[in-house]
Amino acid sequence: MSASKHDSGNGPQPPDVSLSIQMSPHARAKRKIATLMEDIEILKQDKATKNRKTTYYVSQGRAIRRMIVLYAPIEDLIAENDRRCEEINVASTVDQDRLQRGYIELTKVLPWLHEKLAGVDHEESEDMLRKLKRGADSARGDDTGTLKDLVATWVNVEYSPTPLIRPGDKHHRGFVSDACGKLLCPAEWHWEDVLVKAGIRDRMTAFIVSENSWPSFMYENYVADTKNLERGLMKSKLLLMASNLGFKAIFTSPSSANEVDGEGDGANIIENNRRARRRSDQTRVKTCVASIIGMRKVTPRAIAYTACQIRFALSSITSWRTVDGDFDYQLFWNNIVDFFEDAPCPAAQSRMKELLEWWTRKVFGRNHRQDLMPDVVSKMSISALAAQRQQMEDATFDSD
Repeated sequence: MSASKHDSGNGPQPPDVSLSIQMSPHARAKRKIATLMEDIEILKQDKATKNRKTTYYVSQGRAIRRMIVLYAPIEDLIAENDRRCEEINVASTVDQDRLQRGYIELTKVLPWLHEKLAGVDHEESEDMLRKLKRGADSARGDDTGTLKDLVATWVNVEYSPTPLIRPGDKHHRGFVSDACGKLLCPAEWHWEDVLVKAGIRDRMTAFIVSENSWPSFMYENYVADTKNLERGLMKSKLLLMASNLGFKAIFTSPSSANEVDGEGDGANIIENNRRARRRSDQTRVKTCVASIIGMRKVTPRAIAYTACQIRFALSSITSWRTVDGDFDYQLFWNNIVDFFEDAPCPAAQSRMKELLEWWTRKVFGRNHRQDLMPDVVSKMSISALAAQRQQMEDATFDSD
């Protein structure tokens, strides 16, 4: 028995089925660590790529509230465009038309988005839209904070109210303030009329302040011509540039809001050239919003956004909401957009075009390189000369 045990102990060992070539535990551990480090590096790269995408989408999203929609979700714009692709020649409502024009603006402001939506799955699409919305809401919050302080400063300088409006305080604005009340007062009424002032402050039914009235701050010199309510509308100095405020403070820079370029009749050329030289000597430390989002012209929706921000800054409400008392900001925004985009006749459309050109000249100056489209360039002398040469060449060839 003992012999057989001894023999079996000294007999041939079973073959190593793993066929492994032995390596020291230390060497194996080093290889495992190296593999893990590679995996970690890949994860870091993936995270960096994801972070870059997040930063890009959030940055791009900052244009959405400013230039496309005030509250409406991006999904609503996309859904309306999809509906029109699927339902040909189906009647649309005014709201649907406004959404579709918004989608068209979206593809202009974010030209990459249309094709991107067609090439990603539902989960990635939702993630992208969520990041765009984050940027959109963040930009609106930043603009609100900026204008809250600047509007207070401007009102104090222009109207010297007693007491002065504190930049960080909203409670003493709105209709309790004579200065803010004058600017918020509907254009069809006169704030100086004691009955009007008392009626608005007491919120009487005869003096309802709603989005159905143009506020006085939207008019040139803050006074409306009740016999021609279009005259001077959207030409307010406060809305455009007044002392670091309004459109220029949001879309270009607070310092540019101080610049007044005149009416474009050439009378201000010398002074404008002086300003240009001074600006060129200053170091630019921050790219303006308009450059970031590729904005070259003022659009109706950008004006509407600015008007809503100014109206909120003059009011006494402390946080963004759709409705302030009887005033609906979304409907107010709609009214401004429709004023430009849904003009009823060719004459009105022509006036809207002139008004937008006036705005663009005020904000971006008089350069028009962005208007050098192929059809325009084709009519200029260099292109015309090339065409004439070709015609002469063709004529010579035909004569031979």
